[in-house]
Amino acid sequence: MKISKTLDGRLSVLFLNGKELVIRNFVVAIALLFFSAFLFLVSLNIGTIDTGLIDFWKLIKGDEINQQSYFALWDVRLPRLALAFLIGWSVAVSGAILQPIARNPLADPGLFGISHGSLTMTIVLLAFIPGASRMLITLASLAGGLGTALLLLALVGNRHSGGLVILLMGIAVATVLASINSFLILYLPTEASYNASSWMAGSLFQANWLSVSAFTPLFVFSLLGIFLAGHSLNRYDLGNELAQSLGEPVIVSRPLLLLFAVLLSAASVTIVGPLAFLGILAPQIAQFLTGANGSARLYISGLVGANLVIGADIISKNATTISMPLGLTTTIIGVPLFIIVLRIRTLRQYFQK
Repeated sequence: MKISKTLDGRLSVLFLNGKELVIRNFVVAIALLFFSAFLFLVSLNIGTIDTGLIDFWKLIKGDEINQQSYFALWDVRLPRLALAFLIGWSVAVSGAILQPIARNPLADPGLFGISHGSLTMTIVLLAFIPGASRMLITLASLAGGLGTALLLLALVGNRHSGGLVILLMGIAVATVLASINSFLILYLPTEASYNASSWMAGSLFQANWLSVSAFTPLFVFSLLGIFLAGHSLNRYDLGNELAQSLGEPVIVSRPLLLLFAVLLSAASVTIVGPLAFLGILAPQIAQFLTGANGSARLYISGLVGANLVIGADIISKNATTISMPLGLTTTIIGVPLFIIVLRIRTLRQYFQK
């Protein structure tokens, strides 16, 4: 074991059995996990039914607690927290994958039209089958996201298309789909329109252990996918042509990375609707905290996204007497944070010159 530095001379690196681990990335990841635990404990203690850490500890040990506390903790707050973590992770990782591909820090599932495609198919399903099951909604959302990604790949064309072309095509597709969604909601029957509008606002109100168990395999899959995608994303950071010159099989890896991002985004949209700004903000905060790239940036982005959604959910439940939509809360939190991060990064670059 020895300590060294990266090529930029800033980040300490620890070598373990030939493996490279950036100490700063590791420390930030641990800090984010501790912050997640802190938010977790705060959220468990907030609600209309009074519960405390003692009740939570009794629940873990299997001791008897009163029925109200058991319901509040086990049936409401714990699945809601678990789902908030998983969804925040997934949307953030999706954005962190798309940004190197597009070579644009503002790229996210919304700008690529992926979220809008998932929404379109879900709204159409709710229009024809108002009482559609969660499974049908999930399949419709995935089909819409995948269909949008395939359309985007077809419009982009050959392997020489750069990130700017992908982003512009994505914005065009997203604009068309957003207009279609607005049209559908405007002319749907009142009940279907209300259900679709409420779902689009984003909410963890219907979180349960079934949703968590359905989402957990995707989370495990994302951990493996992040590890495999790291080297490709490092090359995409250098640009499309340079990535090809370094041996990156762009014609294969780019569609696979897009489909990976689609799967993460569409699954999240299925459960809580779109979460505006999260896919942009979380990778930017991760980059600001560590300067990491590749797999490390994806992991840290996921942890940042999870913390943001848990924090936004705490605020949405307690900021007003009526619970605010989660999507609105993430936007209210995200925009000022994004501006602050950009300003600090700009000042940092200025003083480093």
